[in-house]
Amino acid sequence: MSQVFKTERRVEFRDTDAAGIVHFSVFFAYMEQAEHELLRTVGLGVILDVGDQQISFPRVHAECDYRSPIKFEQLVDIEIVVQRIGARSITYQFKFSCEGRAVAEGVITAACCEMSGSRPVAVPIPDLFVDALKPYLTDTPA
Repeated sequence: MSQVFKTERRVEFRDTDAAGIVHFSVFFAYMEQAEHELLRTVGLGVILDVGDQQISFPRVHAECDYRSPIKFEQLVDIEIVVQRIGARSITYQFKFSCEGRAVAEGVITAACCEMSGSRPVAVPIPDLFVDALKPYLTDTPA
């Protein structure tokens, strides 16, 4: 059984649209913020110096399905598991809930890239990154 990383965030006024609900695009920022929090918790970051390489994890895919609206000042619970760790990419799965009801589900895939050249180049994910996130690797397919 994999671990689930849990965090929460309060909806800020700036996150809402003219209808007073969280704008769809904000969920992508929530996912990224939650991912960064998970990485900090396990002693990592989205920019790492590994040997003589500086690596980072640019996004190559992101999606979000919406179930129910949320509004200013509400607390949103966010759960993250690692859906897949490939040779050069990692996929996170996110579940959002508020007051016990499902709000949204999202997925982000990020490629591990060497960042010191003129453009990112995909490289294998370092073992230290894989080892730190393995406890969150889900054992059930998406």
